Amino acid sequence: MKVIKNYLYNVGYQLLSMMVPIITVPYISRTLGPYCSGINSYTNSWVTFFYLFGQMGITLYGNRQIAYFYGDLKKRSKSFWEIEALQIFTSSFALVAYLITILFFIKKYQLFFLLQALWIVAIGLDISWYFMGLEDFKKTVTRNVLVKIVTLILIFTLVHTSKDLWKYILLLGIAQLGGALSLWPYLKKSVVWVKFKYWRPFKHFYPALLLFIPTITTQVYLVVNRIMLGAMESQAAVGEFDYADKLIKMVLAVVTSLGTVMLPHVASQFAKGDMDSVNKSLYSSFSFINFLTIPLMFGVMAISSKFAPWFLGSQYSTTGIIMFVEAPAILFIAWSSTTGNQYLMPINKIQAFTLSVTVGAITNILANLILIKFAGGVGAALATVFSEITTATIQLVYIKNQIHLLKLFTGMWKYVVSSLIMFFIVHYMTDVLKMTALTLIIEVVIAILLYLGLLLLLRAPIIKEAEIFLKTKDKRRRK
Repeated sequence: MKVIKNYLYNVGYQLLSMMVPIITVPYISRTLGPYCSGINSYTNSWVTFFYLFGQMGITLYGNRQIAYFYGDLKKRSKSFWEIEALQIFTSSFALVAYLITILFFIKKYQLFFLLQALWIVAIGLDISWYFMGLEDFKKTVTRNVLVKIVTLILIFTLVHTSKDLWKYILLLGIAQLGGALSLWPYLKKSVVWVKFKYWRPFKHFYPALLLFIPTITTQVYLVVNRIMLGAMESQAAVGEFDYADKLIKMVLAVVTSLGTVMLPHVASQFAKGDMDSVNKSLYSSFSFINFLTIPLMFGVMAISSKFAPWFLGSQYSTTGIIMFVEAPAILFIAWSSTTGNQYLMPINKIQAFTLSVTVGAITNILANLILIKFAGGVGAALATVFSEITTATIQLVYIKNQIHLLKLFTGMWKYVVSSLIMFFIVHYMTDVLKMTALTLIIEVVIAILLYLGLLLLLRAPIIKEAEIFLKTKDKRRRK
């Protein structure tokens, strides 16, 4: 029940994360335009590389390490102070390197680059990994909800024209920093002070570094496309691709949030030597992921052509095409998130995870070099899909000897068939109806009802699991 509660907390936050862009993106895309939106995306892509070096895999490592010492206050506290000291050190080093780079080697957009530096400071002070390791998602979710609401209000209050780009970047940076600082007061009742002389922060450097390699290569998918687009095309092309990618990732966030919740839970099971429970968690997660992800993928494809220019503005018609092309990445990212974050990472199979994302990153770069030249943002979207297919395939091949691989795909054809029927009906409705808020809501409701109805008709695995869960819950109540 704790996992379900944490998942609901995280999904609730992800839904809010979706609602905020739904409110702000149409406003910002029109206010800033493709060019200024592209500048924001381009400068943020550069700072992402540096703050990832500052983070040094600590978010994943710290999460897992705290989960290992969940029931031991002294060891948990010692690990916290050591890991956070390491994070502050690496982030400080990254900040200095970033400032040297933008002041001496980059001549364009220096003000915007300087404002983006707040993200590195925020990363150094972010301790959300500690509370995730304790499976205490309530605190991180509550913190993020308040920060997003305040940021939302300030964006509408202060950002009115493309000249306010600097304000927009500053607000996002302050939001990250404020969110990081807001968790520190909760530590008082959760950790005890450990004297400096007992700290050994650099003993965590190497294991965190092992996790940093897959972290940085995973981010290649998010960053390299934009940097290469900016270099090979125009800032407008970066803006068009950026919004398409954000909308895709917005949908995906509801699914991948399960990985964030399951990592400490599975790590705790592994620490106890309970591999049967670890494997059982993977089967259940994969079934749930397929149930959610396949219709989301086809749903995005069904409405993308009209949704993007309606939602973002008429300047973004190409974004709709990019969304359609990139939508299959939703499924493959969800798969690799499940096998990677919920299986390979918690059981300490870092080398396999690193290999998969490294090969995926190389695929992404090579595909970008070829495809961006011929198809611009659409080519970058194709490159993303190819790289995610590569990553997911390598992970599935690796774990086939530890689990029953076919069991992961039990009943998957029922989700595909139901989603395809839903796709054709919703796509037809999108073609014949004018895109408005009302028609979008109608299409979404019809899609959900149609999909669930078809799953009931086909007796999909998720329906059977839901029935078992409800019967078990009912028996507990009677007792």
